[in-house]
Formats: sequence, structure tokens, C-alpha cells
Amino acid sequence: MNTLFIVGTGPGSMAYLSPAAREAITQSRHLVGYQLYLDLLGELAIGKEHHAKALGEEIDRAHLALDIAAREPGATALISSGDAGIYAMASVVFELLDKEARPEWQSVTVNVIPSPTAMQLVAAHAGAPLGHDFCTISLSDLLTPWETIEARIHAAGQGDFIVALYNPVSQKRDWQLNTAKDILLQYLPAETPVLLGRQMTRPEEQVRTLTLATLSAADVDMLTLVIIGNRESRAFQHGGRHHVYTPRGYARKLESHT
Repeated sequence: MNTLFIVGTGPGSMAYLSPAAREAITQSRHLVGYQLYLDLLGELAIGKEHHAKALGEEIDRAHLALDIAAREPGATALISSGDAGIYAMASVVFELLDKEARPEWQSVTVNVIPSPTAMQLVAAHAGAPLGHDFCTISLSDLLTPWETIEARIHAAGQGDFIVALYNPVSQKRDWQLNTAKDILLQYLPAETPVLLGRQMTRPEEQVRTLTLATLSAADVDMLTLVIIGNRESRAFQHGGRHHVYTPRGYARKLESHT
């Protein structure tokens, strides 16, 4: 059987590589991915054929993985950081299968192997900010028109969703985050808790708590993930640490226990 595993390796540390992801990589003879992602696999990648493509070559990377999987018996792994299905390689592969549908690809069984994404690590570090309905929005307009992104930000604010912002800024793009903040301030209190999680699981890891009113693109870079609470989200201190959580609506039940 020819199998293509699309493997999410988590936010960076091998401590968060799931057993299923580890097993898929172990089974695979060929590894396809951005070179840094392959290097981060360490000993798991030893003895395997490496096929690296640069950043920005996601379509070529997906093509290559499907072609290798089609001609090579056994398993091939397409390596993605974070969760492979969230702003990552899985959607590219399935779009190719849908739009191109090459005959040789029909023999390939495609399995997506999930792992934690940065949003979950930032949330866990702070407490439970994703305790109620939430959404993720990428602020990168390289592939999505800004008008569409802006409409989604308005919808998130109107719906009182907790919002995780991926790709908040880059070296060439720094105005979108401040614009998103201004939009959400139309719907949320100025004191709404905001989390900035940078370089999660790495030595430079840092999580900061601030408010929506004080959020600024100057404090964020391309390695940062932003989580903005909803109208119910709360920030407090416990044991010398800052925590953020979003209630699920247990207030009445909690009152009955006091």
C-alpha cells in the first residue's frame, strides 16, 4: 500500500510530538518538508531520504510528496509544523487531489496526523482563554484578500468569539494587527484580556498578558501568536502568575456550591 502521511509535528519541542506522529515518521522511508522542520526531527529523521523545499514552495512540496508516495511502496511523510491541517500543508495536498486528480495519485492513501498548534500552547500557558467558542483568523493577505479578512474580524467581534490571530505581522506587513484591534474595539471592552505568545516551546518562549486597548503591532513579530478574549474573558493573578480564562456559563452552578 502506498501511503502519504501529512504529519503535524507540533509547535517545536519534541515533547509535544504526538505518539501517532512519531509512529508515522518512523514508518516512513521518505520525508518531505522545509529543511528546518526536517532538522528538528533529530534522531527520528536519521536513515531516511530527505526531500527539502524552501519556504514559499508549498505547492511544489505537496506535488513532490504525492509523486514520491505514488511511486515508492510503503509510507512517505510530508512534514509540517504545528497542526498540519491548520494553515499548513494538508489543505494544499487535498486541493491538488481535488483540482488535478492525477491518475498515479489514485493509488495513494492520504492520512493526516494532527498535533498541537501554537494557539493551544499559548492558551495552556495562560490558563483557559479558549474556554468558550473561539475562532482563528490569519492576518496574512498574501493568499486571502484583506476585504475578506476584515469581514471575518467584524463577524468575530459581532459573534463575541475569542479570537486567535495567526500571522499577525511580518517584516513587510505591520498595519493589519492595529486595524484588527480597532475593529474589535468596536465590539469589545478596552480592558479585554489579550495574550501574546512568542517562540512557544523554545528557549526564548514568552507569554505576556495585556489589554486590547494596549495591544500594539510594535510589540509583536512574525513568531508571535495573539489571543484576544471575548466580553466574558477574565484576567487575574494566582500564586504570583497571571492567568486568563473564559467562563463557560457555570456561574449559577458555582453559586449553588458556595
